[in-house]
Amino acid sequence: MLQYDEIRIEFENLAPQLKELESALNLQSVRDEVATLEEQSAQPDFWNDVENSQKVSQKIGELKNVIASYEKLKENYDDVLTMVELAQEEDDESMLPEIEELAQQFRTDLEAQKLATLLSGEFDNNNAILTFHAGAGGTEAQDWVEMLYRMYNHWAERHGMKVTVLDYLDGEEAGIKSASILIEGRNAYGYLKSEHGVHRLVRVSPFDSSGRRHTSFASLEVMPEIDDNIDVEISEDEIEMQVYRASGAGGQKVNKTSSAVRITHIPTGIVCACQTERSQHQNKEYALRMLKSKLIEIKEREHLDKISDIKGEQLQIAWGAQIRSYVFMPYTMAKDHRTSYEMGNITAVMDGDIDGFINAYLKAKSLGQI
Repeated sequence: MLQYDEIRIEFENLAPQLKELESALNLQSVRDEVATLEEQSAQPDFWNDVENSQKVSQKIGELKNVIASYEKLKENYDDVLTMVELAQEEDDESMLPEIEELAQQFRTDLEAQKLATLLSGEFDNNNAILTFHAGAGGTEAQDWVEMLYRMYNHWAERHGMKVTVLDYLDGEEAGIKSASILIEGRNAYGYLKSEHGVHRLVRVSPFDSSGRRHTSFASLEVMPEIDDNIDVEISEDEIEMQVYRASGAGGQKVNKTSSAVRITHIPTGIVCACQTERSQHQNKEYALRMLKSKLIEIKEREHLDKISDIKGEQLQIAWGAQIRSYVFMPYTMAKDHRTSYEMGNITAVMDGDIDGFINAYLKAKSLGQI
């Protein structure tokens, strides 16, 4: 069959790209690093430092995922060619749908892994801190924040990443007013930085007894988690601190004492909060790390020479500022306004299937289109 010949020729021509990807991923170096880290983890005193041992174990898992993803890709490549050869030998047309499905999966995975090699920014390999804010609109906007919060949690789960709640403020009737989460995993910030901006929802509101269509807005801020080795000068007189009682999802009380901390950076008006730790001191330390991360992210994104050049946040949570729209009525579609990438299966998108949007952004960014 002609289709088998076309697939075979296409895949034979893809062989150099597969080889280039192996080189770009530097797989031998990754395997060597896994061996070194596993040797460390086998030492008798490895678990004496729990924090460090957890980081090492997580790093081993991330590196093994890189190796496994490439090996699975190579396996699919070989399977397609083997199945094509077998189908041609037996003149079996019935195998075509299965071969085409596997071939398409290979193309998608190859593109995704190639895009991952473009994540060469200074902080792309870091964990990501996501902060959600409801726009105007009360309960409707706060419900939209909760939907986005759930979407990114599901995305993290799909990629085997760990999610930790840093701050969580319930909506008055439903949803979330604001929240911050830490997503830990290889290239978490490199992927999720594309999600920074205003997200717009169009739907028939479940909170409107008249069944009218509503438009709601929520903002998502994405910043890299930075470690203590990066020096950012913030003096105490630039900080205003408030303490409050921590609360969890659904109003669940996490701490009955006022240990949660909210700090405001006076020169820029930037606010960061943390309630994940038990002590006020620990929460303040992490809130300061969040602030430093945010200042660095803004400096890099706005191409500023120094952090003192930041004049405040310019993000407006309203019409015209959105990066993406999610439409539930009168049709279903999610569309990114920067790349024009769209998906009609809105349910899948809200369940965390947003890799298409992320990959389209990275590709456009690498080509200088945005």
